[in-house]
Amino acid sequence: MNGMNFEGMVKMACAAPIWTVEAEGASWRKMAQACSDQGGRLVSIWGSEAGKGVSVFAACVFSEGMLILRCSAADGKFESLADIFPCAARMQRAVHDMLGVRCGEEGERPWLSHGLWPPFPLRKSYDPSADFVCEEESYRFVSVEGEGVHEIAVGPVHAGIIEPGHFRFQVVGEKVLRLEERLGYKHKGIEKAFEGLTPREGAKLAARISGDSTVAYSWAYAMALEALCGVTVSTRASLLRGILLERERIANHLADLGALGNDAGFSFGLAQFSVIREDMLRTSKAHFGHRLLMDIIVPGGVSVDIDAKAGEAIFAECAAVREKVLVLREIYADHTGLQDRFLATGKVESGLAARLGLTGLAGRASRNVSDLREDHPYAPYDRLGVSMATHHGGDVAARVSVRFDEILESLRLIRAMLEMMPEGETAGEIPECSGFGAGWVEGFRGEVLVTLEVEKGVIRRAHAHDPSWQNWPVLEFAVIGNIVADFPLINKSFNLSYSGHDL
Repeated sequence: MNGMNFEGMVKMACAAPIWTVEAEGASWRKMAQACSDQGGRLVSIWGSEAGKGVSVFAACVFSEGMLILRCSAADGKFESLADIFPCAARMQRAVHDMLGVRCGEEGERPWLSHGLWPPFPLRKSYDPSADFVCEEESYRFVSVEGEGVHEIAVGPVHAGIIEPGHFRFQVVGEKVLRLEERLGYKHKGIEKAFEGLTPREGAKLAARISGDSTVAYSWAYAMALEALCGVTVSTRASLLRGILLERERIANHLADLGALGNDAGFSFGLAQFSVIREDMLRTSKAHFGHRLLMDIIVPGGVSVDIDAKAGEAIFAECAAVREKVLVLREIYADHTGLQDRFLATGKVESGLAARLGLTGLAGRASRNVSDLREDHPYAPYDRLGVSMATHHGGDVAARVSVRFDEILESLRLIRAMLEMMPEGETAGEIPECSGFGAGWVEGFRGEVLVTLEVEKGVIRRAHAHDPSWQNWPVLEFAVIGNIVADFPLINKSFNLSYSGHDL
Protein backbone atom coordinates (compact mmCIF):
# COMPACT_ATOMS: atom_id res chain seq x y z
CA MET A 1 0.00 0.00 0.00
CA ASN A 2 1.19 3.46 -0.76
CA GLY A 3 3.26 4.97 2.03
CA MET A 4 3.49 1.76 4.06
CA ASN A 5 6.69 -0.07 4.95
CA PHE A 6 6.33 -3.82 5.30
CA GLU A 7 8.62 -5.75 7.61
CA GLY A 8 8.57 -9.22 6.17
CA MET A 9 7.17 -11.40 3.43
CA VAL A 10 5.62 -14.83 3.83
CA LYS A 11 6.64 -17.31 1.17
CA MET A 12 3.64 -18.42 -0.80
CA ALA A 13 3.04 -20.61 -3.86
CA CYS A 14 1.02 -17.86 -5.47
CA ALA A 15 1.68 -14.87 -7.72
CA ALA A 16 0.41 -12.55 -5.00
CA PRO A 17 2.90 -11.51 -2.34
CA ILE A 18 1.95 -11.75 1.33
CA TRP A 19 3.47 -9.37 3.84
CA THR A 20 3.41 -9.78 7.62
CA VAL A 21 3.57 -6.71 9.81
CA GLU A 22 3.79 -6.22 13.55
CA ALA A 23 0.97 -3.74 14.11
CA GLU A 24 0.98 -2.69 17.74
CA GLY A 25 -1.05 0.12 19.22
CA ALA A 26 -2.57 2.59 16.76
CA SER A 27 -0.86 1.00 13.75
CA TRP A 28 -3.24 -2.02 13.94
CA ARG A 29 -6.21 0.13 13.00
CA LYS A 30 -4.20 2.56 10.88
CA MET A 31 -3.00 -0.13 8.50
CA ALA A 32 -6.42 -1.78 8.33
CA GLN A 33 -7.96 1.59 7.50
CA ALA A 34 -5.31 2.22 4.83
CA CYS A 35 -6.16 -1.10 3.22
CA SER A 36 -9.88 -0.24 3.25
CA ASP A 37 -9.22 3.23 1.82
CA GLN A 38 -7.48 1.67 -1.16
CA GLY A 39 -10.41 -0.63 -1.90
CA GLY A 40 -9.09 -3.58 0.05
CA ARG A 41 -11.10 -6.12 1.96
CA LEU A 42 -10.76 -8.24 5.08
CA VAL A 43 -10.31 -11.97 4.56
CA SER A 44 -10.00 -13.24 8.13
CA ILE A 45 -9.27 -12.48 11.78
CA TRP A 46 -7.90 -15.17 14.12
CA GLY A 47 -5.82 -15.60 17.23
CA SER A 48 -2.84 -17.69 18.27
CA GLU A 49 -1.25 -18.28 21.67
CA ALA A 50 2.54 -18.29 21.83
CA GLY A 51 5.03 -17.39 24.52
CA LYS A 52 3.54 -15.04 27.08
CA GLY A 53 0.19 -14.33 25.51
CA VAL A 54 -2.18 -14.25 22.58
CA SER A 55 -1.56 -12.56 19.25
CA VAL A 56 -4.42 -11.54 16.99
CA PHE A 57 -4.00 -11.62 13.20
CA ALA A 58 -5.95 -9.86 10.46
CA ALA A 59 -5.50 -10.79 6.79
CA CYS A 60 -6.38 -7.91 4.48
CA VAL A 61 -6.29 -8.03 0.68
CA PHE A 62 -5.56 -5.14 -1.66
CA SER A 63 -4.50 -4.88 -5.29
CA GLU A 64 -0.83 -5.78 -4.70
CA GLY A 65 -1.43 -8.82 -2.48
CA MET A 66 -2.26 -9.77 1.10
CA LEU A 67 -1.23 -7.97 4.27
CA ILE A 68 -1.27 -10.00 7.49
CA LEU A 69 -1.32 -7.72 10.52
CA ARG A 70 -0.32 -9.06 13.90
CA CYS A 71 -0.98 -7.36 17.22
CA SER A 72 -0.43 -8.48 20.80
CA ALA A 73 -3.40 -9.12 23.06
CA ALA A 74 -1.26 -9.97 26.09
CA ASP A 75 -3.46 -7.76 28.27
CA GLY A 76 -6.55 -9.69 27.16
CA LYS A 77 -7.81 -7.01 24.76
CA PHE A 78 -7.39 -5.83 21.19
CA GLU A 79 -8.87 -3.02 19.12
CA SER A 80 -11.94 -3.71 17.00
CA LEU A 81 -11.82 -3.45 13.21
CA ALA A 82 -15.59 -3.85 12.81
CA ASP A 83 -16.17 -0.17 12.02
CA ILE A 84 -13.65 -0.49 9.17
CA PHE A 85 -14.68 -3.97 8.01
CA PRO A 86 -18.18 -4.90 9.29
CA CYS A 87 -17.56 -8.60 8.64
CA ALA A 88 -14.90 -8.50 11.37
CA ALA A 89 -17.50 -8.41 14.16
CA ARG A 90 -18.34 -12.13 14.31
CA MET A 91 -14.73 -13.16 13.72
CA GLN A 92 -13.69 -11.05 16.70
CA ARG A 93 -16.38 -12.61 18.86
CA ALA A 94 -15.07 -16.03 17.81
CA VAL A 95 -11.53 -15.04 18.84
CA HIS A 96 -12.88 -14.36 22.32
CA ASP A 97 -14.73 -17.69 22.42
CA MET A 98 -11.60 -19.58 21.40
CA LEU A 99 -8.85 -17.71 23.24
CA GLY A 100 -10.45 -15.44 25.84
CA VAL A 101 -9.20 -12.10 24.51
CA ARG A 102 -11.91 -9.48 24.30
CA CYS A 103 -12.68 -6.83 21.74
CA GLY A 104 -14.91 -4.29 23.50
CA GLU A 105 -18.60 -5.08 23.65
CA GLU A 106 -18.30 -7.64 20.84
CA GLY A 107 -16.92 -10.13 23.36
CA GLU A 108 -20.01 -9.96 25.55
CA ARG A 109 -22.11 -12.19 23.31
CA PRO A 110 -20.53 -15.52 22.34
CA TRP A 111 -20.50 -16.64 18.75
CA LEU A 112 -19.18 -20.18 18.43
CA SER A 113 -19.51 -21.09 22.09
CA HIS A 114 -22.86 -22.35 23.36
CA GLY A 115 -21.58 -23.13 26.85
CA LEU A 116 -21.32 -26.83 26.08
CA TRP A 117 -17.55 -27.16 26.34
CA PRO A 118 -14.92 -25.67 28.65
CA PRO A 119 -13.92 -22.10 27.82
CA PHE A 120 -11.13 -20.99 25.49
CA PRO A 121 -10.22 -24.32 23.82
CA LEU A 122 -7.37 -22.88 21.75
CA ARG A 123 -5.44 -21.98 24.88
CA LYS A 124 -2.43 -24.25 25.41
CA SER A 125 -3.63 -24.86 28.97
CA TYR A 126 -6.98 -26.23 27.79
CA ASP A 127 -7.73 -29.67 29.22
CA PRO A 128 -10.58 -31.44 27.38
CA SER A 129 -10.70 -34.12 30.09
CA ALA A 130 -11.34 -31.63 32.90
CA ASP A 131 -14.71 -31.68 34.65
CA PHE A 132 -17.07 -29.10 33.24
CA VAL A 133 -20.63 -28.25 34.22
CA CYS A 134 -22.78 -27.15 31.29
CA GLU A 135 -24.98 -24.21 32.16
CA GLU A 136 -28.17 -23.26 30.41
CA GLU A 137 -27.27 -20.61 27.88
CA SER A 138 -29.08 -17.27 27.78
CA TYR A 139 -28.32 -15.70 24.42
CA ARG A 140 -29.58 -12.18 23.85
CA PHE A 141 -31.33 -12.03 20.49
CA VAL A 142 -32.24 -8.60 19.17
CA SER A 143 -36.01 -8.15 18.97
CA VAL A 144 -38.24 -5.81 17.00
CA GLU A 145 -41.35 -4.45 18.67
CA GLY A 146 -44.44 -2.79 17.27
CA GLU A 147 -48.04 -3.39 16.27
CA GLY A 148 -48.44 -6.56 14.26
CA VAL A 149 -44.84 -7.69 14.72
CA HIS A 150 -44.31 -11.29 15.67
CA GLU A 151 -41.35 -13.65 15.83
CA ILE A 152 -40.67 -16.91 14.01
CA ALA A 153 -37.88 -19.17 15.24
CA VAL A 154 -36.47 -21.69 12.75
CA GLY A 155 -33.93 -24.36 13.71
CA PRO A 156 -31.34 -25.20 14.78
CA VAL A 157 -32.72 -28.63 13.86
CA HIS A 158 -34.32 -28.56 10.43
CA ALA A 159 -36.82 -30.78 8.70
CA GLY A 160 -34.50 -31.51 5.77
CA ILE A 161 -30.99 -32.97 5.67
CA ILE A 162 -29.20 -29.79 6.60
CA GLU A 163 -26.58 -28.84 9.16
CA PRO A 164 -27.80 -27.01 12.29
CA GLY A 165 -28.28 -23.28 12.34
CA HIS A 166 -30.84 -21.08 14.08
CA PHE A 167 -32.73 -18.25 12.33
CA ARG A 168 -34.85 -15.76 14.26
CA PHE A 169 -37.29 -13.81 12.03
CA GLN A 170 -39.18 -10.67 13.03
CA VAL A 171 -42.13 -10.31 10.66
CA VAL A 172 -45.29 -8.38 9.95
CA GLY A 173 -47.65 -10.73 8.20
CA GLU A 174 -45.42 -12.56 5.75
CA LYS A 175 -42.92 -9.72 5.24
CA VAL A 176 -39.55 -10.04 6.98
CA LEU A 177 -38.49 -6.98 8.99
CA ARG A 178 -35.34 -8.48 10.44
CA LEU A 179 -33.42 -11.73 10.59
CA GLU A 180 -30.82 -12.71 13.15
CA GLU A 181 -28.70 -15.82 12.80
CA ARG A 182 -27.16 -17.97 15.50
CA LEU A 183 -24.53 -20.44 14.38
CA GLY A 184 -21.89 -22.52 16.13
CA TYR A 185 -23.99 -25.66 16.60
CA LYS A 186 -21.68 -27.58 14.25
CA HIS A 187 -18.49 -26.72 16.11
CA LYS A 188 -16.14 -29.69 15.80
CA GLY A 189 -12.90 -28.45 17.35
CA ILE A 190 -10.99 -28.87 14.09
CA GLU A 191 -8.48 -26.10 14.71
CA LYS A 192 -7.70 -27.63 18.11
CA ALA A 193 -7.38 -31.05 16.50
CA PHE A 194 -4.63 -29.74 14.20
CA GLU A 195 -2.38 -29.06 17.19
CA GLY A 196 0.34 -31.67 17.60
CA LEU A 197 -0.25 -33.37 14.25
CA THR A 198 2.54 -33.78 11.77
CA PRO A 199 2.08 -31.70 8.60
CA ARG A 200 1.32 -34.86 6.64
CA GLU A 201 -1.38 -35.86 9.17
CA GLY A 202 -2.76 -32.33 9.03
CA ALA A 203 -3.39 -32.69 5.31
CA LYS A 204 -5.89 -35.49 6.01
CA LEU A 205 -7.73 -33.30 8.49
CA ALA A 206 -7.77 -30.29 6.14
CA ALA A 207 -9.56 -32.37 3.52
CA ARG A 208 -12.35 -33.03 6.03
CA ILE A 209 -13.06 -29.46 7.14
CA SER A 210 -16.00 -29.08 4.76
CA GLY A 211 -17.14 -31.96 2.58
CA ASP A 212 -18.22 -29.86 -0.38
CA SER A 213 -14.89 -28.00 -0.46
CA THR A 214 -12.43 -30.81 0.19
CA VAL A 215 -10.30 -29.85 -2.84
CA ALA A 216 -10.22 -26.16 -1.92
CA TYR A 217 -9.15 -26.79 1.68
CA SER A 218 -6.69 -29.51 0.68
CA TRP A 219 -5.05 -27.19 -1.84
CA ALA A 220 -4.93 -24.19 0.50
CA TYR A 221 -3.37 -26.36 3.23
CA ALA A 222 -0.84 -27.89 0.85
CA MET A 223 0.00 -24.44 -0.50
CA ALA A 224 0.62 -23.14 3.01
CA LEU A 225 2.93 -26.03 3.87
CA GLU A 226 4.76 -25.85 0.54
CA ALA A 227 5.29 -22.12 1.01
CA LEU A 228 6.58 -22.68 4.53
CA CYS A 229 9.07 -25.31 3.33
CA GLY A 230 10.03 -23.61 0.07
CA VAL A 231 8.67 -26.43 -2.12
CA THR A 232 7.42 -25.85 -5.67
CA VAL A 233 5.13 -28.45 -7.21
CA SER A 234 5.54 -29.65 -10.77
CA THR A 235 3.59 -28.20 -13.68
CA ARG A 236 1.75 -31.48 -14.14
CA ALA A 237 0.74 -31.57 -10.48
CA SER A 238 -0.51 -27.97 -10.54
CA LEU A 239 -2.59 -28.65 -13.65
CA LEU A 240 -4.10 -31.75 -12.05
CA ARG A 241 -4.93 -29.66 -8.98
CA GLY A 242 -6.66 -27.14 -11.21
CA ILE A 243 -8.73 -29.85 -12.87
CA LEU A 244 -9.77 -31.20 -9.47
CA LEU A 245 -10.78 -27.76 -8.19
CA GLU A 246 -12.83 -26.97 -11.29
CA ARG A 247 -14.58 -30.34 -11.09
CA GLU A 248 -15.46 -29.59 -7.47
CA ARG A 249 -16.77 -26.17 -8.52
CA ILE A 250 -18.92 -27.65 -11.28
CA ALA A 251 -20.37 -30.40 -9.07
CA ASN A 252 -21.44 -27.90 -6.42
CA HIS A 253 -22.93 -25.47 -8.92
CA LEU A 254 -24.90 -28.28 -10.55
CA ALA A 255 -26.31 -29.30 -7.17
CA ASP A 256 -27.23 -25.71 -6.34
CA LEU A 257 -28.96 -25.06 -9.66
CA GLY A 258 -31.04 -28.17 -9.24
CA ALA A 259 -31.94 -27.32 -5.64
CA LEU A 260 -32.86 -23.74 -6.59
CA GLY A 261 -35.20 -25.03 -9.26
CA ASN A 262 -36.76 -27.43 -6.76
CA ASP A 263 -37.19 -24.69 -4.13
CA ALA A 264 -39.10 -22.71 -6.73
CA GLY A 265 -41.40 -25.67 -7.47
CA PHE A 266 -39.57 -26.91 -10.57
CA SER A 267 -38.57 -30.45 -9.65
CA PHE A 268 -37.62 -31.18 -13.26
CA GLY A 269 -34.56 -28.97 -12.78
CA LEU A 270 -33.48 -30.90 -9.69
CA ALA A 271 -33.80 -34.20 -11.51
CA GLN A 272 -31.84 -33.10 -14.56
CA PHE A 273 -29.00 -31.38 -12.74
CA SER A 274 -28.74 -34.29 -10.30
CA VAL A 275 -28.22 -36.72 -13.18
CA ILE A 276 -25.43 -34.58 -14.67
CA ARG A 277 -23.77 -34.20 -11.27
CA GLU A 278 -24.02 -37.91 -10.50
CA ASP A 279 -22.37 -38.77 -13.81
CA MET A 280 -19.51 -36.39 -13.00
CA LEU A 281 -19.07 -37.88 -9.53
CA ARG A 282 -18.87 -41.35 -11.03
CA THR A 283 -16.25 -40.13 -13.49
CA SER A 284 -14.27 -38.70 -10.58
CA LYS A 285 -14.50 -42.04 -8.77
CA ALA A 286 -13.39 -43.94 -11.87
CA HIS A 287 -10.34 -41.82 -12.67
CA PHE A 288 -9.34 -40.24 -9.35
CA GLY A 289 -10.56 -42.86 -6.87
CA HIS A 290 -13.05 -40.72 -4.91
CA ARG A 291 -16.40 -39.17 -5.77
CA LEU A 292 -15.66 -35.99 -3.83
CA LEU A 293 -11.94 -36.00 -4.70
CA MET A 294 -10.81 -36.36 -1.09
CA ASP A 295 -7.11 -36.82 -0.21
CA ILE A 296 -5.95 -36.43 -3.82
CA ILE A 297 -4.25 -33.07 -3.32
CA VAL A 298 -1.39 -33.70 -0.90
CA PRO A 299 1.58 -31.60 0.19
CA GLY A 300 4.10 -31.70 -2.63
CA GLY A 301 1.63 -32.48 -5.42
CA VAL A 302 -1.16 -35.00 -5.97
CA SER A 303 -1.58 -38.62 -4.96
CA VAL A 304 -3.32 -39.78 -8.16
CA ASP A 305 -2.26 -39.33 -11.77
CA ILE A 306 -4.34 -39.87 -14.91
CA ASP A 307 -3.32 -41.58 -18.14
CA ALA A 308 -4.12 -40.50 -21.69
CA LYS A 309 -7.33 -42.56 -21.81
CA ALA A 310 -8.65 -40.94 -18.62
CA GLY A 311 -7.75 -37.51 -19.99
CA GLU A 312 -9.71 -38.22 -23.16
CA ALA A 313 -12.74 -39.36 -21.14
CA ILE A 314 -12.69 -36.23 -18.97
CA PHE A 315 -12.25 -34.04 -22.05
CA ALA A 316 -15.23 -35.66 -23.77
CA GLU A 317 -17.34 -35.38 -20.62
CA CYS A 318 -16.73 -31.62 -20.54
CA ALA A 319 -18.20 -31.26 -24.02
CA ALA A 320 -21.23 -33.38 -23.14
CA VAL A 321 -21.90 -31.53 -19.88
CA ARG A 322 -21.60 -28.18 -21.65
CA GLU A 323 -24.32 -29.07 -24.15
CA LYS A 324 -26.69 -30.29 -21.42
CA VAL A 325 -26.11 -27.22 -19.25
CA LEU A 326 -26.76 -24.86 -22.17
CA VAL A 327 -30.11 -26.57 -22.82
CA LEU A 328 -31.08 -26.37 -19.14
CA ARG A 329 -30.04 -22.73 -18.95
CA GLU A 330 -32.42 -21.91 -21.78
CA ILE A 331 -35.21 -23.85 -20.05
CA TYR A 332 -34.61 -21.95 -16.80
CA ALA A 333 -34.56 -18.60 -18.61
CA ASP A 334 -37.82 -19.34 -20.45
CA HIS A 335 -39.71 -20.70 -17.44
CA THR A 336 -42.04 -17.95 -16.25
CA GLY A 337 -42.63 -19.51 -12.85
CA LEU A 338 -38.92 -19.76 -12.09
CA GLN A 339 -38.14 -16.25 -13.23
CA ASP A 340 -41.04 -14.90 -11.17
CA ARG A 341 -39.48 -16.46 -8.07
CA PHE A 342 -35.87 -15.58 -8.94
CA LEU A 343 -36.07 -11.98 -10.16
CA ALA A 344 -35.82 -9.24 -7.50
CA THR A 345 -35.81 -11.86 -4.71
CA GLY A 346 -33.13 -11.63 -2.02
CA LYS A 347 -31.50 -8.62 -3.64
CA VAL A 348 -28.20 -7.25 -2.35
CA GLU A 349 -27.29 -3.92 -3.92
CA SER A 350 -23.68 -3.51 -5.02
CA GLY A 351 -23.01 -0.70 -2.53
CA LEU A 352 -24.21 -2.81 0.40
CA ALA A 353 -22.26 -5.80 -0.88
CA ALA A 354 -19.07 -3.76 -0.93
CA ARG A 355 -19.61 -2.27 2.54
CA LEU A 356 -20.35 -5.65 4.15
CA GLY A 357 -17.56 -7.48 2.33
CA LEU A 358 -19.73 -9.88 0.34
CA THR A 359 -17.29 -12.16 -1.43
CA GLY A 360 -17.00 -15.06 -3.82
CA LEU A 361 -19.85 -16.08 -6.09
CA ALA A 362 -22.44 -14.07 -4.14
CA GLY A 363 -20.23 -10.98 -4.30
CA ARG A 364 -19.67 -11.30 -8.04
CA ALA A 365 -23.45 -11.49 -8.52
CA SER A 366 -23.72 -8.06 -6.84
CA ARG A 367 -20.92 -6.43 -8.84
CA ASN A 368 -18.47 -6.84 -5.95
CA VAL A 369 -15.94 -8.48 -8.20
CA SER A 370 -13.05 -10.56 -6.94
CA ASP A 371 -11.73 -13.93 -8.03
CA LEU A 372 -8.28 -15.03 -6.97
CA ARG A 373 -7.87 -17.02 -10.17
CA GLU A 374 -7.90 -13.71 -12.05
CA ASP A 375 -6.89 -11.09 -9.46
CA HIS A 376 -3.95 -12.96 -7.92
CA PRO A 377 -3.50 -16.03 -10.11
CA TYR A 378 -1.62 -19.00 -8.72
CA ALA A 379 -0.34 -21.91 -10.80
CA PRO A 380 -1.84 -23.08 -13.07
CA TYR A 381 -4.26 -20.16 -13.43
CA ASP A 382 -1.40 -17.78 -14.17
CA ARG A 383 -1.15 -19.54 -17.54
CA LEU A 384 -4.86 -19.86 -18.35
CA GLY A 385 -6.53 -16.45 -18.41
CA VAL A 386 -9.70 -16.94 -16.35
CA SER A 387 -12.84 -15.10 -17.44
CA MET A 388 -14.53 -13.92 -14.23
CA ALA A 389 -18.31 -14.47 -14.09
CA THR A 390 -20.11 -11.35 -12.83
CA HIS A 391 -23.59 -9.86 -12.68
CA HIS A 392 -25.11 -6.57 -11.56
CA GLY A 393 -28.55 -7.76 -10.41
CA GLY A 394 -27.67 -8.94 -6.90
CA ASP A 395 -30.78 -11.14 -6.63
CA VAL A 396 -31.42 -14.88 -6.81
CA ALA A 397 -31.57 -14.64 -10.60
CA ALA A 398 -28.11 -13.05 -10.67
CA ARG A 399 -26.64 -15.73 -8.44
CA VAL A 400 -28.19 -18.37 -10.72
CA SER A 401 -26.70 -16.66 -13.77
CA VAL A 402 -23.23 -16.52 -12.23
CA ARG A 403 -23.42 -20.25 -11.48
CA PHE A 404 -24.24 -21.05 -15.09
CA ASP A 405 -21.39 -18.85 -16.33
CA GLU A 406 -18.92 -20.41 -13.91
CA ILE A 407 -19.84 -23.94 -14.94
CA LEU A 408 -19.19 -23.10 -18.58
CA GLU A 409 -15.90 -21.38 -17.75
CA SER A 410 -14.77 -24.28 -15.55
CA LEU A 411 -15.49 -26.73 -18.36
CA ARG A 412 -13.36 -24.59 -20.69
CA LEU A 413 -10.56 -24.42 -18.13
CA ILE A 414 -10.52 -28.19 -17.62
CA ARG A 415 -10.19 -28.79 -21.34
CA ALA A 416 -7.46 -26.18 -21.60
CA MET A 417 -5.54 -27.77 -18.72
CA LEU A 418 -5.81 -31.21 -20.29
CA GLU A 419 -4.50 -29.85 -23.59
CA MET A 420 -1.43 -28.26 -21.98
CA MET A 421 -0.69 -31.20 -19.65
CA PRO A 422 3.02 -32.11 -19.86
CA GLU A 423 4.71 -35.30 -18.81
CA GLY A 424 6.42 -35.24 -15.43
CA GLU A 425 6.30 -36.10 -11.78
CA THR A 426 3.13 -35.53 -9.80
CA ALA A 427 4.45 -35.54 -6.22
CA GLY A 428 7.53 -34.31 -4.40
CA GLU A 429 8.98 -34.66 -0.93
CA ILE A 430 8.23 -32.19 1.86
CA PRO A 431 11.22 -31.65 4.14
CA GLU A 432 10.83 -31.12 7.88
CA CYS A 433 10.70 -27.39 8.49
CA SER A 434 9.46 -24.76 10.91
CA GLY A 435 7.84 -21.38 10.42
CA PHE A 436 4.69 -19.69 9.11
CA GLY A 437 3.00 -20.26 5.75
CA ALA A 438 -0.21 -19.26 4.04
CA GLY A 439 -2.33 -20.84 1.31
CA TRP A 440 -5.05 -18.99 -0.53
CA VAL A 441 -7.29 -20.43 -3.27
CA GLU A 442 -10.64 -19.69 -4.93
CA GLY A 443 -13.13 -22.34 -3.88
CA PHE A 444 -16.62 -22.59 -5.30
CA ARG A 445 -18.05 -20.24 -2.64
CA GLY A 446 -15.10 -17.85 -2.69
CA GLU A 447 -11.62 -17.51 -1.25
CA VAL A 448 -10.38 -20.14 1.19
CA LEU A 449 -7.43 -19.22 3.41
CA VAL A 450 -5.29 -21.59 5.47
CA THR A 451 -2.39 -20.44 7.63
CA LEU A 452 0.06 -22.79 9.33
CA GLU A 453 2.50 -22.43 12.20
CA VAL A 454 4.85 -25.43 12.36
CA GLU A 455 7.45 -25.96 15.06
CA LYS A 456 9.88 -28.88 15.34
CA GLY A 457 8.00 -30.98 12.84
CA VAL A 458 4.50 -30.63 14.34
CA ILE A 459 1.66 -28.15 13.87
CA ARG A 460 1.47 -25.53 16.59
CA ARG A 461 -1.48 -23.64 15.08
CA ALA A 462 -3.56 -24.01 11.93
CA HIS A 463 -6.24 -21.54 10.96
CA ALA A 464 -8.78 -22.25 8.21
CA HIS A 465 -11.15 -19.60 6.90
CA ASP A 466 -14.27 -20.12 4.79
CA PRO A 467 -15.86 -17.28 2.77
CA SER A 468 -19.14 -18.03 4.55
CA TRP A 469 -17.82 -15.91 7.45
CA GLN A 470 -18.19 -12.84 5.24
CA ASN A 471 -21.44 -13.87 3.62
CA TRP A 472 -23.63 -15.16 6.46
CA PRO A 473 -24.19 -11.60 7.82
CA VAL A 474 -25.21 -10.38 4.35
CA LEU A 475 -27.93 -13.02 4.17
CA GLU A 476 -29.63 -11.22 7.06
CA PHE A 477 -29.93 -8.13 4.86
CA ALA A 478 -30.84 -10.01 1.67
CA VAL A 479 -34.04 -11.39 3.22
CA ILE A 480 -35.38 -8.05 4.52
CA GLY A 481 -38.57 -7.04 2.71
CA ASN A 482 -39.10 -10.50 1.25
CA ILE A 483 -41.75 -12.93 2.38
CA VAL A 484 -40.90 -15.74 4.79
CA ALA A 485 -41.66 -18.38 2.14
CA ASP A 486 -38.82 -17.02 -0.02
CA PHE A 487 -36.17 -17.50 2.67
CA PRO A 488 -35.27 -21.10 1.69
CA LEU A 489 -34.78 -19.95 -1.89
CA ILE A 490 -32.65 -16.95 -0.88
CA ASN A 491 -30.66 -19.07 1.55
CA LYS A 492 -29.96 -21.70 -1.10
CA SER A 493 -28.90 -19.04 -3.62
CA PHE A 494 -26.04 -18.16 -1.24
CA ASN A 495 -25.44 -21.80 -0.17
CA LEU A 496 -23.23 -20.92 2.77
CA SER A 497 -21.35 -23.45 4.86
CA TYR A 498 -22.16 -24.30 8.44
CA SER A 499 -19.36 -26.82 8.67
CA GLY A 500 -16.71 -24.49 7.25
CA HIS A 501 -17.83 -21.76 9.63
CA ASP A 502 -18.20 -23.72 12.85
CA LEU A 503 -14.64 -25.01 13.13
